[in-house]
Formats: sequence, C-alpha cells, structure tokens
Amino acid sequence: MSSGDGQQSQALTKPTFSEVQASALVESVFGLKVSKIQPLPSYDDQNFHVCISRTKDTTDGPNEYVLKITNSESSKTPDLIEVQSHIIIFLRAAGFPTASVCRTKGDNITSLMSVDSGSEIKSYLVRLLTYLPGRPIAEIPISPQLLYEIGRVAAKLDKTLEKFHHPKLSSLHRENFIWNLKNVPLLEKYLYALGQNRNREMVEQVVQLFKDEVMTKLSHFRECINHGDLNDHNILIESSKSAFGDAVYQVSGILDFDDMSYGYYVFEVAITIMYMMIESKTPIQVGGHVLAGFESVVPLTPVERSALFLLVCSRFCQSLVLAAHSCQLYPENEEYLMITAKTGWKHLQQMFDMGQKAVEEIWFETAKSYESGISM
Repeated sequence: MSSGDGQQSQALTKPTFSEVQASALVESVFGLKVSKIQPLPSYDDQNFHVCISRTKDTTDGPNEYVLKITNSESSKTPDLIEVQSHIIIFLRAAGFPTASVCRTKGDNITSLMSVDSGSEIKSYLVRLLTYLPGRPIAEIPISPQLLYEIGRVAAKLDKTLEKFHHPKLSSLHRENFIWNLKNVPLLEKYLYALGQNRNREMVEQVVQLFKDEVMTKLSHFRECINHGDLNDHNILIESSKSAFGDAVYQVSGILDFDDMSYGYYVFEVAITIMYMMIESKTPIQVGGHVLAGFESVVPLTPVERSALFLLVCSRFCQSLVLAAHSCQLYPENEEYLMITAKTGWKHLQQMFDMGQKAVEEIWFETAKSYESGISM
C-alpha cells in the first residue's frame, strides 16, 4: 500500500507512465504484444491491467497481466522486491492462489528502467504478473463462512512462510516501515493531516495506549513474515454452488505483497479483522469469525489475544492517518485513498465507545462457538 520510509517525498516518487509508455515497456522488457491496457488504482506505485495479443510464437500462456511499476523510492531497495517476488512464486508452488511472476527477455523477474525527467534521471523497477480472476471482497456481501475462510487463509499463509528461505530474507526487517504495526508511534509526525478534532484525539489515545500496552508485549509475540495488507481489495473471491444450491465463496486470489515485512502472527489477524470490518454491516461481529478461522491454523497465546483489540484500533489509525496524509499529496487520488475513511472513523469510534472488554467478549465468544460446531 505504501513505501513507508519515503513518505515526505512520496508525491515526487510515484511513476507517471502513460498507457503508450507502459505498453512499450511490456513489449521491450517482456517481449509481449499489447492489445489493450488500462490503469489500475494504486497507492504510490503504478499498476496497469494488460491484455496481450498472441502471435504464432506465443500461443501458450495467459492473455491478461498486471504491469507493476514501483515508485522510485522503493525501487532503491531491489533486494526487498526480489524477495517479495520469490515469496509470490513460493506461495503459488505451495498451492496458494497467487499470481505467476513473468520473466523478462533476459530471464530476470524484475527490470530497472531509467527515465530522464528533465531535471534528473529516475529509476523504476518493473514487474509483470499474471492477472488473477475473481471479484474483490469489497464487492461481495460478506458472510461468516467467508470471514472464517479468510482468517484461515491468512494464518496458513504466514505458517507456510516459516519454510521460505532466501539469501536476502533479512531485507524484510523493515525497521521504519510506516505500515508495519509495530511502528504505530511513527504516526505522530503525520497527525497534522487530521487537523484538530475528535478523530485526532482518538488517534493520540490509541498511539499512547500502544506505547504503554503493546510495545511492552512485543517480545512475547511469535514472530513471522506478514503479508501485512489483506484488505478487501487484495483478496479475490469466486463463488460455486453448494449441494443445497447456495453460493459458497472461495478465495481465488491474493494480491499485493508490497507491504510484506517481518512482524507477528497476531499482527496478521488484527490487520485482517480491521479490513474485513470496513465492508461489514455488523463490523463488531466480524472479529470472532476471522479469529476462529485464523486459530484453526495458528491458535493465539493469551498474551497475543490480550493485545488484539488495541492492534485492530491501531491498524484503523494507520490507515486513516496515512490516507489523510496521502490525500494532501495526491488530491486526484482522493476517491481511492479514502475508501477506508468512509466507514473507518465510525468503526473506530464504535470500538472506543464499547470498550475493550465488551468487544473482546463478542469476538472470543464467537470464536469459541466454532469449537462446538455452532457458529454464531
């Protein structure tokens, strides 16, 4: 979702390739002839949906791809992007519905493109991934069965990555990465984007509670690699009919591995709960179903569970504060950037009003009901 470390210069680092330039990239770097191309929404990179026309030499393979052009700041960390790309390949081999990473004509998985912008030369890392089928969760009425399935997939993904090895794996230790949940205190320098109001007071309270109650527990959490951005636009769904004729939804695609970093199992479930709340008409109920699915693979420890409420609140704060900040940099992107904000402030306020004990009771009781086979 965000490059994190280069927030101040973010507006200057986002690529601005035209559709014609992007088509030329696909042809020159990957050797594929473009028949149609259109931009996709993106936070601070540039993405294009690419359809290719087959020639006699390229009759096999997919016809649809996503061209990813990484912002110039993140393009300075090619090791990180290489590791993220290898994780996508690894997860696909392990049976996850991730994209295939296409190789360049020179048989690499990324290519560094230099562009003369007049005042300076900027470099952008370019990748091509296969386009995955399915609809984003944001477009589908979300059911307890689907929430459970998403929680289960999130835990399975992190658990599977315990077996991932790569010589540059240490690049996932992203110390000042603004989207890593352990860096919630870094939000303080972006609070100005909220102005002076009740929302800002709420965020200040959450940040303080995070410092007092979560930072002290970090050493007790179990570490793992986090996807870090399992939001309602990064999970794709396809439906099939059950034996009873009902629509049953399965996860058909997992997108956007750009926020991957070392974190903790409890971070992944907190982030997933927060994003699934955004689309729900009964947001407080969501956590228990996601938690039950997650814990069917990775049961949380008591200390991890005790931090869950604050971690969900903290992720709301990250998303809301950084969206407000980015809107000042990219006013033309406001509609995409403010997706979460439409309901996010309302949900955060509701969690605050109910309090930790009441929300936890709903989550934990719902999760417990799955153990006895009666989901609430």
